[in-house]
Amino acid sequence: MELPLVVGVDGSDGCLSAIDWAVDEAARHRLPLRLVHGSLWERYEGRTPSVGLDRPAGQVSADHIVASAAERALRRGPDVKVSTDVLLTDATDALLRAGDNATALITGSRGRGELKGLLLGSVGLTVAARAHCPVVVVRGDKAGLAGTHQRILLGVGGPSTSAEAVRFAFREAEVRGGVLDAVRTWRRAAHATPDESEREHEERAHAELEELLGAATAEHPAVRVHRTALEGPARKVLVHRSAAADLVVVGARRRQGRFGLQLGMVAHTLLHHAACPVAVVPQGVSREPLA
Repeated sequence: MELPLVVGVDGSDGCLSAIDWAVDEAARHRLPLRLVHGSLWERYEGRTPSVGLDRPAGQVSADHIVASAAERALRRGPDVKVSTDVLLTDATDALLRAGDNATALITGSRGRGELKGLLLGSVGLTVAARAHCPVVVVRGDKAGLAGTHQRILLGVGGPSTSAEAVRFAFREAEVRGGVLDAVRTWRRAAHATPDESEREHEERAHAELEELLGAATAEHPAVRVHRTALEGPARKVLVHRSAAADLVVVGARRRQGRFGLQLGMVAHTLLHHAACPVAVVPQGVSREPLA
């Protein structure tokens, strides 16, 4: 049985964009959609009905949020199977729990109660850093949100972060019928000798691209792939190219140690500044020694 796409809902404007994007994604992949809301109403109100209500006000509010979200989803995608859940915990924990049985987690760029000056809300950032399934943060301009570019942007890192992200990006490009823009960046090392030309660096990056994309290219022969090797910081290159993409995909290596799970600089920058939705695809979790 296919696992659902899980969307965090809280009634915010960012949540509405996430619902619309997720419905379209579920329809493309023929997946069910699960709308999840985390609420601590029971902790603060107990189960005593509020004055004039049959149920506590917090429970009424939570049920209204998921019901409104489901109504919006069904209007946009009447053929998508939609379910709802209110989990009695905070929003971050609710999504992380739901992500254990999800094809992907989808959130808005800012949640309810987030400061308007924030580029990305704390819930989206924490979920992207800690979830063990792909996380899509729905953000960007109208063209990127609408999917009009017909282009998926893939930031290709090293072997330890890229395998799952590559597969995810190829599936997206195939189901959308668009181009996959696979980009690997390179930097001239500070200790490089004068004999090491830019062309040599670029050729090495292209060779690494071919190696990292090889298996997925064979599995998805219909996908048109543009391979690009560029000099420069990966985070700046990908933010710039995201203006012509419908989705940017990057890998993340999950490392669990004394400082918890970490999000790399490239993913962190894209989550704050990309001009289209961002998918962070974890490669796996490795535990660091506590020396």
